[in-house]
Amino acid sequence: MSLQQKFADRSAAVGVVGLGYVGLPLLLAYAKAGFRAVGIDIDPGKPAALLEGRSYIKHIPGEQVAEALASGRLEATTDFSVVSTLDAVILCVPTPLDEHFEPDLSYVIHTVEAVVPHLKAGQVLSLESTTYPGTTDEEVVTRVEKAGFKVGEQVYVVYSPEREDPGNPKFSATNIPKVVGGVTQGCLDAGVALYEAAFEQIVPVSSCKVAELTKLLENIYRAVNIGLVNELKIAADRMGIDIWEVIRAASTKPFGFTAFYPGPGLGGHCIPIDPFYLTWKAREYGVHTRFIELAGEINRGMPDYVVHRTMEALNSRGKPVKGSKVLLLGLAYKANVDDMRESPTFALLDGFKRLGAEVAYYDPHVPVVGPTREHMNWAGVQSVEWSESVIRAQDCIVISTHHAAFDLGQLAAWSDLIIDTRNAMASTPTAEGQVVKA
Repeated sequence: MSLQQKFADRSAAVGVVGLGYVGLPLLLAYAKAGFRAVGIDIDPGKPAALLEGRSYIKHIPGEQVAEALASGRLEATTDFSVVSTLDAVILCVPTPLDEHFEPDLSYVIHTVEAVVPHLKAGQVLSLESTTYPGTTDEEVVTRVEKAGFKVGEQVYVVYSPEREDPGNPKFSATNIPKVVGGVTQGCLDAGVALYEAAFEQIVPVSSCKVAELTKLLENIYRAVNIGLVNELKIAADRMGIDIWEVIRAASTKPFGFTAFYPGPGLGGHCIPIDPFYLTWKAREYGVHTRFIELAGEINRGMPDYVVHRTMEALNSRGKPVKGSKVLLLGLAYKANVDDMRESPTFALLDGFKRLGAEVAYYDPHVPVVGPTREHMNWAGVQSVEWSESVIRAQDCIVISTHHAAFDLGQLAAWSDLIIDTRNAMASTPTAEGQVVKA
């Protein structure tokens, strides 16, 4: 039986390595589509939770995991030897930046090296981690071929960038068009067969490099436009203009304009990180990506701007930042999820703490700060409770993420000073001077 036929009749086994915000929805999608779906993760807590029918990601209901487990199609393990029993292996591991804003491919490299000893002829190996053009050829193909496999004939290597939007109810793992690039035509054919068995629409492209750059373009587009409105926010504030009103008015134009919104900085795994993967790679070709770097500079400076605006607001009330109680609302990087990857709230916490403020956070989606790659100093810190006494005890409230769970009416009644980075208070009656937009 051909590999394509095994995907078509659901007799293939599909493995997903890395069971985070990208890998877990993908694993469940293949289980739901009728495949034997095997999750692999080096964190033993994740396979253990799945084998108990539990979800460890807030916006993914535990019922989905329990249903997949009850079907008998879901498996989870820390043992990479299971790769030898699979027909496809999909890698969904982190690709962060190092301290010099250069790509850190250690997770990809270590994962490929853990998978390769268990590969066999007739398998598909797909990388979904966001990265610079050339990664699949340079880091994946070379290691597969070094193990003695002929890519395109024995092992089919593809790149298919993830397009997850955690917490967005309009889009699931499978109804977002899936871009797929292959090292050879045979690889592309195998990759298309793998993904069309679970996804509604496949977008084949001519190479892995095209697919890799496609993902970067999507996120660079957002990063540059967010940088633009963040810069305009600062200019508008100096002019006494409400940038949110400006954006609303501009959005009435039915062509040639897409609304982007300012905030306290960029968060999530994609937009703060991915543009610098292209910046780094472009230098190899003598190209200076000035738009990308300028947008990154502006966006990275937004937490400092929020801290400065807060300092001005406190000073206007005769209160220094040092010794003031500052409460940040929202640790997750976006509304209504528990995803705190690269959240600008961490930079705000650090900024206020450096100035001597007594700083804390409230987030019903993140009751305690878990381990992070860059903010271990906050690991184990717990969210304060939401109560009138807690809110009234603060000198200042900073809205860094606008969760629907926040009771903004209570906030307006209990707090004298609210620094609003998300325009969250726009429709909530407040006293004059009570809210400062930042």
